[in-house]
Amino acid sequence: MAKNEPIFEVELLDAHTTFTLREFCERGAVHAEFVIKLVSYGVISPVEEGDVREWSFDLPALARLRKAQRLQQDLDINVPGLAMSLDLLDDVQQLRREVDRLNRQLRQLTGEG
Repeated sequence: MAKNEPIFEVELLDAHTTFTLREFCERGAVHAEFVIKLVSYGVISPVEEGDVREWSFDLPALARLRKAQRLQQDLDINVPGLAMSLDLLDDVQQLRREVDRLNRQLRQLTGEG
């Protein structure tokens, strides 16, 4: 390794960054057919719908794709199972945020926070 060569590269992306289907597949290391199947089952959604060639995806869709890949690899879940599992995980995350919010509100009301 050269003296000043970086060990790894980090790409900073804007929160509004979108990816074409091709870019999305490259970043997720998946085939377009898999992405199309995930979209058809509601696992991920393109930002720009319409013809498949016009689809674009955002960072949350990329994060969801990676989560779906981990579930599929670790638990051998099929695509319909991925859709249900990810929806349930989203529900759990939302409920945890709500519990945290309510706990903060309770602490404020009782003078503990």
